[in-house]
Amino acid sequence: MKIYTKTGDSGTTSLIGGERVAKCDPRVEAYGTVDELMAFVALMTDTLTEDARTASFAEPLQRIESQLMTASALFAVGEGGEDKVKPIAEEHIEGLERSIDAMQQELPAITKFTIPGGHRAVSLCHVCRTVCRRAERAALRAGEVYAVDSSATRYLNRLSDYLYTLGRCVTERLKVTERLWIP
Repeated sequence: MKIYTKTGDSGTTSLIGGERVAKCDPRVEAYGTVDELMAFVALMTDTLTEDARTASFAEPLQRIESQLMTASALFAVGEGGEDKVKPIAEEHIEGLERSIDAMQQELPAITKFTIPGGHRAVSLCHVCRTVCRRAERAALRAGEVYAVDSSATRYLNRLSDYLYTLGRCVTERLKVTERLWIP
């Protein structure tokens, strides 16, 4: 199978189901941003595995990547593909919530906003969080025009909370000074 098809040379692409749309279609923007997020999550995972104090996060992050692939596919559904991708199961969203709760047990309470930085791994957590928020906004824009699966947008919303908490947890495990915004 060839990687290039030349069918996109005119600025269009196919969605699941065969519908051809512009590459700037809101659904393409949504699944493309999730694809970007997956790449950043992979980079973050690779970085976290370099240190024994944070390596335990790799396995959950690999499961998250799988769910992101599902979210991407859900945003890529077009006419004729409505029943080809199953929604993200509620158990995966609840799993993120349980993970957030467990990580928060390791963390001191804060009353100020966190400023990213202090260590490359911490910064990558926040890069992933911000790309996740952008993917969520893209999904919501797509949902204003097309039927978008709500499980995928809910998953992204919860995932950004998870990534924020992960950044704080990585800060704690690496003994980095947490930077708080003090206006």
